[in-house]
Amino acid sequence: MDAATIRETAFAMPLTSPGFPKGPYRFVNREYMIITYRTDRAALEKIVPEPLELADDVVKYEFIRMPDSTGFGDYTESGQVIPVRYKGKPGVYVHSMFLNDHPPIAGGREIWGFPKKLARPVLEVEIDTLVGTLDYGRIRVATGTMGYKHHTLDHDPVLSSMHEPNFLLKIIPHVDGSPRICELVRYHMSDIVLKGAWTGPAALALYPHALAPVADLPVREVVAASHILADMTLDLGEVVHDYLA
Repeated sequence: MDAATIRETAFAMPLTSPGFPKGPYRFVNREYMIITYRTDRAALEKIVPEPLELADDVVKYEFIRMPDSTGFGDYTESGQVIPVRYKGKPGVYVHSMFLNDHPPIAGGREIWGFPKKLARPVLEVEIDTLVGTLDYGRIRVATGTMGYKHHTLDHDPVLSSMHEPNFLLKIIPHVDGSPRICELVRYHMSDIVLKGAWTGPAALALYPHALAPVADLPVREVVAASHILADMTLDLGEVVHDYLA
């Protein structure tokens, strides 16, 4: 294979059988349980990268079920996002993500810089309760529960929040182990079709784990919860800050 062909065909590894396809990446019936909780501001200040600024001392813990995802298949995800501001405008910083499917792990890390690790998240209905769990190996690290569709949410503020920008810290090492890419990336969800949004009583428990440290942002108070069902497209991103420049 000559160098020109390599340049023309290179997209992802392995070259002749990439671990994920090119987009666009459309999600159908993407289901969220989001539990917003108050935590220690000092803990947040240690992990939110500048030039992002904290918007509050809260974290959104998410369990996401994705049964129909273009190129990625059927999988579940769980993790923490943090409300922030960038140049005075609201958004969220994606701090941690755990999922059970290789293509979105590889694609998420390589294209955008999603902080994805392999684990075993579950989101399901048990009788009258929406239940989310996250296991890292055999060890439980998170459990979230919520009353199933107790109250309907106004769609306008839900849609507005879903259109806010998301921020990622993309890190790709050089072959000598030094950072070759270290960038703040911004991306959006688009073509959102909101099918339902509900709220209800919720509880969240996080458990210490050396390699899945979600409990490093401890739960001090649950302040809100939402259950959302929607279709959407994951857009490609843009670099808004280069830490190596």
